[in-house]
Amino acid sequence: MGRLTARDFSPEILRLFDRYVHGDASRREFLLTAQKLLGSSAAASATLAALSPRFAAAQQIRPNDPRIQTQQLSLPSPQGHGQVQGLLAWPAKAQGPLPSVLVIHENRGLNPHIEDITRRLAVDGFLAFAPDALHPLGGYPGNEDRARERFTELDPTKARADFIAAAQGLGKLAQSNGKVGAVGFCWGGGVVNFLAARLPELAAGVPFYGAQAPADEVPGIQAPLLIHYAEQDERINKGWPPFEQALKTAGKRYEAHLYPGTQHGFNNDTTPRFDQAAAQLAWSRTLAFFRQHLG
Repeated sequence: MGRLTARDFSPEILRLFDRYVHGDASRREFLLTAQKLLGSSAAASATLAALSPRFAAAQQIRPNDPRIQTQQLSLPSPQGHGQVQGLLAWPAKAQGPLPSVLVIHENRGLNPHIEDITRRLAVDGFLAFAPDALHPLGGYPGNEDRARERFTELDPTKARADFIAAAQGLGKLAQSNGKVGAVGFCWGGGVVNFLAARLPELAAGVPFYGAQAPADEVPGIQAPLLIHYAEQDERINKGWPPFEQALKTAGKRYEAHLYPGTQHGFNNDTTPRFDQAAAQLAWSRTLAFFRQHLG
């Protein structure tokens, strides 16, 4: 049997899983509803297991890959939680200052998938920093359900301030060329849009299926945006028309792509919602965009 994809699950199950992933349905609610849809509790449990992340299987860059160097980095965040901490990665044979990318996770904190994304960027020649918004609560707990629960305990204002501090601090590191871009996924995509509206020094923003900035904040956006959306993602996509209109009205630089047939989370290669063709295209566009705007 080959790798499972979104096509192996009904639209009803995928919508239910999306609610579960984003905290709108508990694990118990997922299992009870899935049982009604699938006919048995065993099928419901197996389906949840099949849709859940497989971090080790999807890992592309090992933590000890000789092409990169990594360290845990802490930066001051006086308006946030006092400090922001996460994974810093860069090419092992870097010559001179590097274009820099802030990597912003989903609503589960700095899990192994986002660490792998950070290492992938380092292999591609970037100084990449992935903060963990859950650091003030003990960090990513190693369990996705518990991570989602902890996420609801965060002070959102302080969490956003931590990412402002992370972006500003990243650009001041000795390894950085001073140009900082941001890429984020789901919750992190929304944070990219927030940073673009609040940080005039941000050099490029790439939100993957993230919540849009309010229309009245769009005039503050200075960074060019490369925006990725999944076609089957009504929850996020309903915010795109007013956001696009605000971008056009304010004369902002943006490029948006809707990937046919894809689900929210299509870039995450740890779950069946991953779409390889769309993810490869979106990622190649992302790397080219950062190289263009970050030097």
